[in-house]
Amino acid sequence: HVQLVESGGRSVQAGGSLTLSCTASESTYRSTCMAWFRQAPGSQRETVATVDSNGVTKVAGSVKGRFTISQDNASKTVVLQMNSLKPEDTAMYYCGVYDAYGGRCSFREDFYDNWGPGTQVTVS
Repeated sequence: HVQLVESGGRSVQAGGSLTLSCTASESTYRSTCMAWFRQAPGSQRETVATVDSNGVTKVAGSVKGRFTISQDNASKTVVLQMNSLKPEDTAMYYCGVYDAYGGRCSFREDFYDNWGPGTQVTVS
C-alpha cells in the first residue's frame, strides 16, 4: 500500500502560479503512473495530468498550456506546476498512483488505487 501526501495548495489571485507536490511512501511499483486530479464543490473529480516512470506526460485540455506535470522517480515525487491560474481552477487537488506494468498511464481515475488526502487550491 502506497501512502501519498500532497502539499502546496493555498489561496492565490487569478493569473498567479502555484506548485503542488505529491510524495509517495516506499513503493514496490516498478512502472508507476502518477497523476493529479481535482474536484470542485458540486462537481465530479476530473483528471488533470498524468506522468509515467519514463516521464511521458498527458494533460487535460482545460489546463493544457498552463499546467505541467513532472516526476522524480528517485524521490517518488510528482509535481504539478500551475500557471495563469483561473477561478475555475479552484478545487481540491488529489494525487493518485497505480502500477501500469509498463503500459501507458490511464486518464481514467478508476485505474488509480492509491490516493492522497488532497490539498486545497483557491483562485480568486
